[in-house]
Formats: sequence, C-alpha cells, structure tokens
Amino acid sequence: MNKIKKIGAVLGIKGVLAIASLTTIALALVVYTASVTMAPTSQFEIGVDTASWTVYVNEQDEIRYLPGDFVMPVDGSSTYAFRVTTDADKACAVQIELTGAMDSSLFSNFDITVSYWSATGWTSVTLYDSATGGSTIPSIDGLTTNAGYIRQAASTVRSYLIEVTYSYDKVATTTPVTATFQYTPLPT
Repeated sequence: MNKIKKIGAVLGIKGVLAIASLTTIALALVVYTASVTMAPTSQFEIGVDTASWTVYVNEQDEIRYLPGDFVMPVDGSSTYAFRVTTDADKACAVQIELTGAMDSSLFSNFDITVSYWSATGWTSVTLYDSATGGSTIPSIDGLTTNAGYIRQAASTVRSYLIEVTYSYDKVATTTPVTATFQYTPLPT
C-alpha cells in the first residue's frame, strides 16, 4: 500500500487518472479471431502394386510393363502403375526409384521409362533428374539407386505405366529376382 501512495504522489492525481484510463482502454479492446480447417488431400493413387514377369536367360533389350508383362495394358484409365490427380492449386512431381539397385552380375541393363495414358494411348513422359525439373534424363538406371522424376501440371489427371528395358545376359542363374519400385509424390 505504501508503494501505491508513493506512485500516486509522484504522478499526481492527473497521472493516476491517465494510467487508470489507459488500463480501462486496454482492457476494453475488441479481439477478433479466425480459425482454419485443413483438409489434407493426396494427389497420388497406387494402381497395380504386384506383378510377375518371366525373364529368360540371355534375353537382351527385352521390354516388360508394370502393370502387365509383355504387352502394354489396352486401357490406361483403369489399369495403371499409379495415378496423379492435381487441382488448380498444386502441380506434382513423382520421384521414381528402385528400393535397391538391380544386380549388375545378372543384368547388363535395367532401364526404366514412364508413359501416361492419353486419349490416343500410351505416351512417353519426360524424365528429370530432380523434382523441380533440372535436366532431362533418357531413363532411370535400375543398376544404380539413382531416381528419376516425372512432373505433372496443375489441373490434370493422368495414369502412368512403368516400362523396363532389360538384358538378363550375364549368367545362367534361374533364382528369382525382385525389383521393388518406390514412388514418392512431391507437390510442387
């Protein structure tokens, strides 16, 4: 109480009234708030996620498809490896890679390319070395762990097909081999 009397004596009656007025004004300010509801959405949909290919010893530059085997699916609107749906706000890149390099003691090449379904059939996609575009690459080298990227513009829906050109020509082993494709959608 003594301290308040001292402050009152220093400020005087006008000073005390000014502080009381400012305090009242500060307490009487109107506060506005806003809330945001966030609705997460995925631009990516996996299609066929398993396949079985017959690979013959000494095959060179053979082609297999995911989905499919020797022949491309005839309808990419319902049969695809993955589908990307973008809206007007976001484009999307998809990183495509193998979870592990193919065994170079078995394969002399394992090149991965990508096509998308259009009204006229399957159309080759340009592959890039980065999600932002970067340099174009002819294929993803499956004998390494290097990734490739497709880029899709906003406001489009596309179904994609994986195409592998391989040569299984190094040894005569018939032990099954697994290639696991990994896709990472990256909104851009």
